[in-house]
Amino acid sequence: MDHDTANAITGENPFALFDAWFAEARKSELNDPEAVALATATPDAAPSVRMVLMKDHGPQLGEHGGFVFYTNGHSRKGGELHANPQAAMLFHWKSLRRQIRIEGTIAEVDPAMADAYFASRSRDSQLGAIASEQSAPMGSRAEFLGRIAKVTATHLVGKVPRPPHWTGFCLTPKAFEFWMDRPFRLHERRRFERAAGGGWTSGLLYP
Repeated sequence: MDHDTANAITGENPFALFDAWFAEARKSELNDPEAVALATATPDAAPSVRMVLMKDHGPQLGEHGGFVFYTNGHSRKGGELHANPQAAMLFHWKSLRRQIRIEGTIAEVDPAMADAYFASRSRDSQLGAIASEQSAPMGSRAEFLGRIAKVTATHLVGKVPRPPHWTGFCLTPKAFEFWMDRPFRLHERRRFERAAGGGWTSGLLYP
């Protein structure tokens, strides 16, 4: 078996392939291998994209599996996800020269799941989530620091409650595309699509 064939994108389960690549990225990426570009769109189809951190993933999430991230539901992305519950993700691991695109539908996670993750965050991150009106105009940095000081004084002791608008979203994949760098830009691409009767179909794409 030659080197090219040995490193081909193979397998029938895109979640298993994602796990294998993600495990390699956790060893080789300098910072935040779980960082992912999240693309959303407004109801009139204007796109927007930003980086978020994937906090959970796998076939056990929901009926068809999923990828979970957390955010302020009142933020721009939160508003877009509520109005148009579709999104796309892009993981790009430069150290591996690989990327994975994921397309699917969006649903808010169960409140108990959001509570559990919020409780796992550092206290400073919890207080910052309460103080920040994410995506809203801000007069100055001092204004934000003043809000953090006020929130901190309110929660000097005891558990910091999760704000009801701070929540998680789960992207349920309809399609995956795995991309691997090859010499001379003869890259390898394999697309997986969820079959109507369950399972996945897959095939290669021209680079």
